[in-house]
Amino acid sequence: MHSEITFQFEELIVYQKALDVIDYVYDQTKSFPKEELYGLISQFRRAAVSISLNLAEGTSRSKTDYRRFLDIAQGSVFECVALLEICKRRKFIYEEQHSHLRLSFSELSKMISGLKRSLGFPGRGQC
Repeated sequence: MHSEITFQFEELIVYQKALDVIDYVYDQTKSFPKEELYGLISQFRRAAVSISLNLAEGTSRSKTDYRRFLDIAQGSVFECVALLEICKRRKFIYEEQHSHLRLSFSELSKMISGLKRSLGFPGRGQC
């Protein structure tokens, strides 16, 4: 059942993009070797989920705390990029999926930096 109540973070385009990335990461990691279930699969999924969770939680905090949550979300984006490269080197992901995710992570990084700037903070740390 879909509720008519909307939380502030749900309206953020960057949050919606982060949810799309989660879906894609989950879909792609389904085909990884089973022995990676508690390794790369789990780590990649948790890092991807962390992006949206920090975007959401930050909106409930003070402006200063919000910036910290945005920094953590950005760090999770960078973690995902590193995990993506490991997956590519291990040949767990095809070039097309790699390129798609790399572009998505780049866009998320820029969007988070833009959100920080809109709040009056420098947008450091983008790709």
